[in-house]
Amino acid sequence: MDKSTFSEIELDRIIEMAWEDRTPFEAITFQFGISERQTIDIMRTEMKRSSFNMWRKRVQGRATKHAKLRIDGIDRFKCTLQRQITHNKISKR
Repeated sequence: MDKSTFSEIELDRIIEMAWEDRTPFEAITFQFGISERQTIDIMRTEMKRSSFNMWRKRVQGRATKHAKLRIDGIDRFKCTLQRQITHNKISKR
């Protein structure tokens, strides 16, 4: 899959999920069917170079971005207190 197979809303959500520190790449794979490598490629093409470099440095090797590095018992994709997000607009509970 390349980025042209996703709508603007889906691309925006992929970028948002990748930017979040606690959302693992596996959650993006589960929801959109793309690998970590494909997510990184989307981030590279959709972001300014300096923003991509800052993001990449921050997430590389981060335990919360990789399910295999997480502490046992943390198996959810988001915090239970996180608000529902619909089309990138935070909805009321």
